[in-house]
Amino acid sequence: MAFFLGAGVVLGLSAGFAPGPLLAMVLSQTIRHGAREGIKIAAAPLLTDLPIILVSTFLLAKLSGAGALLGTISILGGFFLLHMARETFRARMQDPAAGVAEPQSLRKGAMVNALSPHPYLFWLTVGAPTLLKGWKTGPSAAAAFVGGFYVCLVGSKVLLAVLAGRSKHLLGPRAYSGIMRALAMLLLLFAVLLFRDGLGLLGIVR
Repeated sequence: MAFFLGAGVVLGLSAGFAPGPLLAMVLSQTIRHGAREGIKIAAAPLLTDLPIILVSTFLLAKLSGAGALLGTISILGGFFLLHMARETFRARMQDPAAGVAEPQSLRKGAMVNALSPHPYLFWLTVGAPTLLKGWKTGPSAAAAFVGGFYVCLVGSKVLLAVLAGRSKHLLGPRAYSGIMRALAMLLLLFAVLLFRDGLGLLGIVR
């Protein structure tokens, strides 16, 4: 069981701290709306990954159709990230006394995670095979792998949201605008990468 727990911890930390659309959204929502909203983004995989795990396990038996499905998901994710990049680029520091629209962080985080091919690819290539191997060892080994993975995946992003939230008060309007535009460019880059991955999975480009 220790092997599967260790594998979950290592994979969870590497995925949690790795640059990606979800991490960019954690930081942007934290800076715009506070650490609480960033933590909601960080928790999104807890809502979306169960069906992803089930779909990935199903696709393992039907790999011939996985490329088209993942390609379509990737392109949809690219369009959604384009929208998020535009919204982030135009963001301005809010006056605390002014009315602020509901950030809907959990919904946005869930959409980004569900429309990204990366969770599907992870569970298809690494997660599901390791989970099945752990299950053959025993249910506790499988549970240790999944538990270690998600505690570290979500926990690392929560930590980054808290750190970003504590430094928010040091930002002036100019610094805030610069950071948000940099995050918007990062989201735009990830959108382009999702389009590239999607077209590649569909066999349109190499």
